[in-house]
Amino acid sequence: MSVWGVPLGEVWSLTLDHIYLAGLPLLIGLLLAIPLGWAALTRRWLYGPLIAGTGLLYTIPSLALFILLPGILGTQILDPVNVLVAMTLYTVALLTRTVADGLSSVPNHVRQAATAMGYSPLRRLVAVELPLAVPVISAGLRVAAVSNVSIVSVAALVGVSQLGTLFTDGFNRNAMGPIVLGVIASVTLAVLFDVLILGVTKVLTPWQTAGRSA
Repeated sequence: MSVWGVPLGEVWSLTLDHIYLAGLPLLIGLLLAIPLGWAALTRRWLYGPLIAGTGLLYTIPSLALFILLPGILGTQILDPVNVLVAMTLYTVALLTRTVADGLSSVPNHVRQAATAMGYSPLRRLVAVELPLAVPVISAGLRVAAVSNVSIVSVAALVGVSQLGTLFTDGFNRNAMGPIVLGVIASVTLAVLFDVLILGVTKVLTPWQTAGRSA
């Protein structure tokens, strides 16, 4: 069975590759951005260098980064690790400021109350500040997810298999079917990522749903 000349099994395989290359860096990037954003907020002298430095990462053209990383990491040009590292860097670039902004949105009296209750800075971060910052961080994560799905497609130009392969295949064969299918699949994947993040956000912030119901 095929869709516009592309075997359904191939579409599924490319979709799984795309999920892996776009989704895993999203999780790793978030885990790295949380301590960076916290450091930027708690040590004000670090705010400027950290935010500017991570922001500059996003200005590096993706194709150039995919080509440069094998020389830096000692990997092969077709190694998916290059894409994973590049997308993690882009995710950190987008989320570091978001995490800092989310944590800064936590009311100061809430921090003071947690400190008065004996919370250490780390425990206060995990148990109080991060949960309250979830809506802001979630908004940035949604942007990063859509960005990752889009940028990963560029890796097809260096031979890394994912949904972007449908674009290069269509151009090489002068066939619109694979190109249109690639666009639809990529947009659908981005929407699914967005819905998943929204769902997790609702689970982590039940007080928001309760507040709207009231």
